[in-house]
Amino acid sequence: MLAELAGSSPGPAVVVLTMEDDPAFARRALDAGARGYLLKRSAEEGLVDAVRAVVRGEVYVGHDVAAALAGRSEASPADDLTPRETEVLRLIARGETNAEIAAELELSVRTVETHRTRIQQKLGLAGRPELVGYALERRLI
Repeated sequence: MLAELAGSSPGPAVVVLTMEDDPAFARRALDAGARGYLLKRSAEEGLVDAVRAVVRGEVYVGHDVAAALAGRSEASPADDLTPRETEVLRLIARGETNAEIAAELELSVRTVETHRTRIQQKLGLAGRPELVGYALERRLI
């Protein structure tokens, strides 16, 4: 059902609110097109943030789920990143702003934002701090 919703035009921005804290379930939901994933136990403090992030075109994953996703021991999701996405992730991890990354790579700021959103989707992470942590853990910088 989620894949059908995500495939419709215009695709709705779906935030999954669930009790299921299995990282594999979260990964499947994000792969199927969910733009956000939040555990019900975190809804009181995170639901508004999740909706706002998704409306801005970002992917939101609750901190507890993101930590579980980042701690997976199977093949690294970084393997799914394109070379450009890996380059953008490295620059994000170095603390560069979207505008600085855009200037350095000769891209528009919007293109950098699109790359960041795709990186977050592929890695199941939410926000710059989690991206930086991921890059540091994987020694990408």
